[in-house]
Formats: sequence, C-alpha cells, structure tokens
Amino acid sequence: MAKGYWIARVDVQNESEYATYRSLNAIAFAKYGGRFLVRGGEYKLARGEGRKHNVVIEFKDIETARACYESPEYQAAVQHLAKVGPVDLAIIGGYDGAQPGD
Repeated sequence: MAKGYWIARVDVQNESEYATYRSLNAIAFAKYGGRFLVRGGEYKLARGEGRKHNVVIEFKDIETARACYESPEYQAAVQHLAKVGPVDLAIIGGYDGAQPGD
C-alpha cells in the first residue's frame, strides 16, 4: 500500500503563532504517525514560485494523512496556522509502482 504525504510550503510572517501551531500540530502528528521527511532546511528554487519554509510529512497511507488533517487535534492547530502567513498544503498519495488497472 502506498504511503500518504503532506507537502506544505509556508511564508512564516508571525513567529509566535507559528510556534503555537507547531506545538499543537505535534499532538495530531503523534496520534496519526506523521513523520517529517523534510522540515525547513536550505533549498534552491529551480522553477516556479517558492515559499521560505518547506515541509514533507509521511503517513502510513493516504487515508491516515487525510484523517490527520480532519482530526480535532489538527483543526485546533490550523486555527493558528491561518495567522502565520501564506500557506500551501497538498495531501497526496504516494506511488507504489503499480499502474492503473493492476
């Protein structure tokens, strides 16, 4: 079964709200087994528009990734994320090598 991922890009403009968001999102990520693969770090924008902070979080599958987002624990955190600055978030299924119809 393919894993599920969150791919987030954030321009942090309010550090205190971001700190609160991170402390609260940790509760949801622990409950749903979210594991950071990318959390900030140096990057080079090769093409398109970028944001200052980039994150990739892995979950056991797409259903778990979606459930984490919809959970009361994460929704408590997301109220603070709305005050942080511009955010893009995609919840996406991973690729397990199977072709459609396999």
